[in-house]
Amino acid sequence: MRLLCGIFLPLLAACNTPGHEFRGVDPVRVSIGKSTFDVRVDGTYAQAIRLNPEWAPRFEAVAPRGAMAMQKVSGCKMVRLWGDQAVMLARLDCGAGVPPLPPTLAYDCELEHIHGGYADLICLPRL
Repeated sequence: MRLLCGIFLPLLAACNTPGHEFRGVDPVRVSIGKSTFDVRVDGTYAQAIRLNPEWAPRFEAVAPRGAMAMQKVSGCKMVRLWGDQAVMLARLDCGAGVPPLPPTLAYDCELEHIHGGYADLICLPRL
């Protein structure tokens, strides 16, 4: 039993561990729709780690929420997105972006759909 705990416990602890490029960067927790992410930004790159369980999520379904979380935390426009439904990475263009979120550690965000393919993201600090 100890052997099994010794094998699986470190694996479970790594579920929210950032990639080596983002070690030492404090995460900002953002909830958008039914997804919650820890977002880390380092220069022109961002990482979003999805924290909540979702039944069989596809990358195409989770990616827009992860992308919005990274854009909102960084204040930058996303140029490229890659990864999977659990961990997403983005290249950012910070030349002309949206205003970043004030420095706090957790936000609840709602996606307001607007016609023409555009949407507003409304974020409030979690108390």
